[in-house]
Amino acid sequence: MSDHPQYLWFNGKMVPWESATVHVTSHALHYGSAVFEGIRAYETDKGPQIFRLNEHIQRLFNSAKIYRFPLDVTQEQIKDACKQVISANNMKYGYIRPLIFMGEVGLGVKFKPGVSASSMVCALPWGAYLGEEGLNKGIKVCVSSWRRLAPDTIPTEAKAAGNYLSSILIANECVNNGYAEAIALDYNGYVSEGSGENVFFVKDNVLYTAPFTSGLLPGITRDAVVTFARDLGYEVREQAIPREMVYLADEMFFSGTAAEITPIASVDGIDVGPGHRGPVTAKLQQHFMDYVHGKIADSHGWLTPVA
Repeated sequence: MSDHPQYLWFNGKMVPWESATVHVTSHALHYGSAVFEGIRAYETDKGPQIFRLNEHIQRLFNSAKIYRFPLDVTQEQIKDACKQVISANNMKYGYIRPLIFMGEVGLGVKFKPGVSASSMVCALPWGAYLGEEGLNKGIKVCVSSWRRLAPDTIPTEAKAAGNYLSSILIANECVNNGYAEAIALDYNGYVSEGSGENVFFVKDNVLYTAPFTSGLLPGITRDAVVTFARDLGYEVREQAIPREMVYLADEMFFSGTAAEITPIASVDGIDVGPGHRGPVTAKLQQHFMDYVHGKIADSHGWLTPVA
């Protein structure tokens, strides 16, 4: 396959990849007025299946509602487009990116009456976001000097393009300092999340994760991990997490659509537990992979067939 598939969905129809263009005066380019999702379609014995499609599209439309985007597209149309970009490109699996954005609607922050947002859905053959080796051995991370957004500044429950300027600062700082990823603290100094992932801690076989009040995105994979952990008999606690816990945890891992479940081997040069993927992380990771690849029953109704 080439660097990109042949077709994508743009404003209601499938078009050749190269023809899906927008003008340089697009509102989203100047002001970050876009909301998006990252969704994975997994290869299974029954063909490609999309993981938690309904929840992702609901969050997409929630994000658009928070920012008051004027829409002329429905959730069902976007869901159907997510299926089309996989099937039309004969993909067995893929990373799906739906995007709703304000296009060539004039300059100025305020939306003018009568305009509508544009929409796009594409899919790419994207593997492990933080590396295949990282999935097995764990990755080295640091605590970023950049804080996550306060809830009364920019709404963190919206997956908005502009919010990711914060992620760019966090991600580039950690990479420039020799780490694979970073953990950001919230405005009160408690653990929030990574640059594009939620984070979990394991201590004495109990899982801990930060609450939404810590400026993090309400992750759909995060919710799946909580559900799977409880299915497997683990206790999960959502609470404020002080920075020192990152050095004292038995295990740590990131969760997210792109990252899936990626173990954390060390933080700021200090080993997490034994310095590699721990047993609880490994068990959750295997359960997650078995579920999304259709090797175990879809007990939560989270897999949507493409065809």
